[in-house]
Amino acid sequence: MRPFEDVERYIAFLDRADRVVWQRPANVIAALGLRGTETVMDLGAGSGYFAFRFAKALPRGKVVAADVEPEMIRHIHHKVMTEGIRNIEAKLIKADAPNVPDGVDLIFVCDVLHHVANRPAWLAKITKGMASNARLVLIEFKEGDLPEGPPEAVKISRDELVALVSRAGLVLESERADLLPYQTFLVFRKP
Repeated sequence: MRPFEDVERYIAFLDRADRVVWQRPANVIAALGLRGTETVMDLGAGSGYFAFRFAKALPRGKVVAADVEPEMIRHIHHKVMTEGIRNIEAKLIKADAPNVPDGVDLIFVCDVLHHVANRPAWLAKITKGMASNARLVLIEFKEGDLPEGPPEAVKISRDELVALVSRAGLVLESERADLLPYQTFLVFRKP
């Protein structure tokens, strides 16, 4: 495990106030058209930036906040316990085993896929765990010189994102190119 100070800095970076300007979490969640009863898996939840927002949008639903970093899961669990949030389950997963639980309606993957070593195998495991008609929402940074995001060398083009997920067995349902200034927003469905 990394030193706690590093984790605290990373959490502060993920949850910084200016992120809301370009990440537009309220717009992202609104674009998903949730009814409030779904089960959403935030895969690669990090600090819980989206997980806690999903919890508010799902008053009769559930959020599974999954991450590979024990300290992130500890952070989410601590916040869930201290704030009395009843519809978030913090789940530690392995990097090569996303372990989609039964009954998930939507899998949300934001700025995670570029970190995955074997993308085809990882996406195949996600697809295998999805129920028919479940959705996968994929958000990744666009290519080009942007004020936010990872180095250009690790970015994945929009066409490659679609190809990877399509080969895993999902169908592109919609795309909101106008929603986020620096990121691609793709919604796939399992037939």
